[in-house]
Amino acid sequence: MLKSVLVPINAAGWPFIGLFAAFSVGLFYIAEPLGWAGVVLTLWCAYFFRDPDRVTPIAESLIISPADGVVQLIDRAAPPPELAMGDSERPRVCVFMNVFNVHVNRAPAGGKITTVAYRSGKFFNASLDKASEFNERMSLRMMTTEGDDLAFVQIAGLVARRIKCQVVEGQDVKVGERFGLIRFGSRVDVYLPDGVEPLVALGQLTVAGETVIADVKSGAAARLGEVH
Repeated sequence: MLKSVLVPINAAGWPFIGLFAAFSVGLFYIAEPLGWAGVVLTLWCAYFFRDPDRVTPIAESLIISPADGVVQLIDRAAPPPELAMGDSERPRVCVFMNVFNVHVNRAPAGGKITTVAYRSGKFFNASLDKASEFNERMSLRMMTTEGDDLAFVQIAGLVARRIKCQVVEGQDVKVGERFGLIRFGSRVDVYLPDGVEPLVALGQLTVAGETVIADVKSGAAARLGEVH
């Protein structure tokens, strides 16, 4: 029970938590009710930057969700042009994170990061399809240990104004390894190898580092879902 409450905080969050706390102290000097409102906001900030451990399924053919959230879109699209992966469309899974989700992102597969490309942009609601094209983004291309060409993209949202990516080109990463975060609401798109169908359904909740979104060896058809 205690471990579920005392969740570790990501290091990137401490400056913001300190800022919120200092602001709350100032509000107490103005009016006590405002101070308590600041305390609530400080607690929410700490909650936002929580960084719990995850149990990642280990199998080289699996592709795991890089983000907590809901599967907002499943379609076919060409990866961002800055990754130089061509114009051919491939299966894409888009996971939308609201301000209450864990925002630490995790590698969807193990392999070598071959390209990291940042592009500035707008801040449309990340749940909109046009966010993939027009919003600020950090695009990553990976050669997986299975030899598959995989892309995943951090996309800033309506509230988000900062994408943090901790990996560099040429770096080897493990599946489920933390590679960055996006502050205050956002989205992560995964471009699967062509011919690999998603094993998640539209509207399904995902857990970063745990939910299997595809298996390059399964050959299974795209998965459908029902609301019960």
